[in-house]
Amino acid sequence: MDFWQAVASGFRKYADFTGRARRSEFWWWVLFTTVVNAALGTLPLLGLVPAQGAQGAGLSAFWTVVTLVPSVAVAVRRLRDAGIGWGHVLWAFVPVVGLVVLAILAAQPSRVDVRPASPAPVPAAAAH
Repeated sequence: MDFWQAVASGFRKYADFTGRARRSEFWWWVLFTTVVNAALGTLPLLGLVPAQGAQGAGLSAFWTVVTLVPSVAVAVRRLRDAGIGWGHVLWAFVPVVGLVVLAILAAQPSRVDVRPASPAPVPAAAAH
């Protein structure tokens, strides 16, 4: 998956926590959101938006909020693809060390033996 396919997939599957995401999809998405966040953060320094007030740090904060759900979704799909439980995405809440742990987990190769989540079994009484 190339850069633009990963970006499109991130927005198209913005709240899809099912399925799998290959390493390329995850890391291209991380690069995209980081670069845009950094660019928005430098706009006040370049004098393109007021350094004071809502537009200053607000653009970067707005971008972070907008991409929060898609970023968590692609991280959950990436961990699933690596055969790791989705709960490990909570490492992101641990300052510095948590992001390092999450990056290491996300860098693991895809596991072909991991099955996608199956639907819930139908109770025997409802089957008739």
